[in-house]
Amino acid sequence: MRKNIKTTEGIFPMPVLMIATYNDDGSVNVMNAAWGTMFERDQVFLNLTETHKTVKNIKERKAFTVSIADSNHVVEADYFGMASGNNTPNKFKNSKLTATKSENVDAPIINEFPICMECEFIEYGDCGVIGKVINTTADESVMNGENIDISKVSAIAFDPYTHGYYKVTQRVGDAFKDGLKLK
Repeated sequence: MRKNIKTTEGIFPMPVLMIATYNDDGSVNVMNAAWGTMFERDQVFLNLTETHKTVKNIKERKAFTVSIADSNHVVEADYFGMASGNNTPNKFKNSKLTATKSENVDAPIINEFPICMECEFIEYGDCGVIGKVINTTADESVMNGENIDISKVSAIAFDPYTHGYYKVTQRVGDAFKDGLKLK
């Protein structure tokens, strides 16, 4: 028997994405955005309202980075979702994380997060931000030769049902291969 649970935020897992920009004064701003995804093969979509400091920064700098949050930094990732850049201008400094300027776009790379996409701003529409991925970097610690090893990333996902974070680590199948068993 099925039960109505009265939620509309029912997709799991939701990625925990760290969106980083520079503020007017050159300081780093980071926000936690669980509502984001790939829009096309080389484009990201972030469902963000214009009230976010991050959106203002993206529009002004025409750039941002998207990092995959990991279990080693769940406290910082959660803090970036709780503190607003509009009224906590030093929130990145409070986190004790470090950043490096991207060589490809006018935005910071948060060094401690293992995967980062460097993006150029394309447009802001009714639903949010669209950006073109110019480059993706990965820390060597999460690489297996030339490929990213997701089990080493320890990416976290947001659970909209209980507001929890879960570590994504175990491979359970092979895409575009396992389904062939039913053909």
